Amino acid sequence: MSQTQAHLTVPVSDRDHIAGPDDAPVTLVEYGDYECPYCGQAYLIVQHAQQQLGDRLRFVFRNFPLTSSHPHAEQAAEAAEAAGAQGQFWPMHDLLYENQNALDIPALAQYADQLGLDLDRFNEDLRDHRYVDRVREDFMSGVRSGVNGTPTFFINGDRYDGNWDAGSLISALEEAAG
Repeated sequence: MSQTQAHLTVPVSDRDHIAGPDDAPVTLVEYGDYECPYCGQAYLIVQHAQQQLGDRLRFVFRNFPLTSSHPHAEQAAEAAEAAGAQGQFWPMHDLLYENQNALDIPALAQYADQLGLDLDRFNEDLRDHRYVDRVREDFMSGVRSGVNGTPTFFINGDRYDGNWDAGSLISALEEAAG
C-alpha cells in the first residue's frame, strides 16, 4: 500500500452508514460528494470492490459536499440522511450517484417517492434542513482527517493515496484484508 499521510481521526461508529459486516478484516471509508463526477466514477469502483471482497469488506460513506463547486451537493447529502432516517440510506445513496445530473429538490422528492418514503416527512426534513448538522459533522471529521477533496478513501484508518482505479483499489483492499 502507498505511504499514508493522514489517519482517520473519527473512528467508525454506530452513527455511520455501514455496508458489510462489523468484523470484516478491511474497512474502507469514503468521504464523498454526490455531485462530484470523480465520486460518480468511484461509486462504480467501490461497488466492484464490494462484489470482489464480499464479507471481507466493510464500507462506510461519509458526506463531504464541496458546496463551492457543487451547488446541489449539500442538499443531496441532506436527502441521503433524510432517507436514512427512514431506513433507506443506501438505496438513496445509489440513486443520487446514478442520477448525478438531477439533484434539485423536485428530483430528490421523486427519488424519495420511488423508494416509498414518507414524502411529507422527507420534504419537511429537507425544507427544515433537519440533517444539515449531521452532514457538517461528517465534513468536519473529514477536515480533521486531512480530507481536502473528493473522493478521499481510508483503508483500516489510514488515508489511501494510491490510484483508485478498480485494480489498484481492490489490490490495496486485498492486501489490507490479509
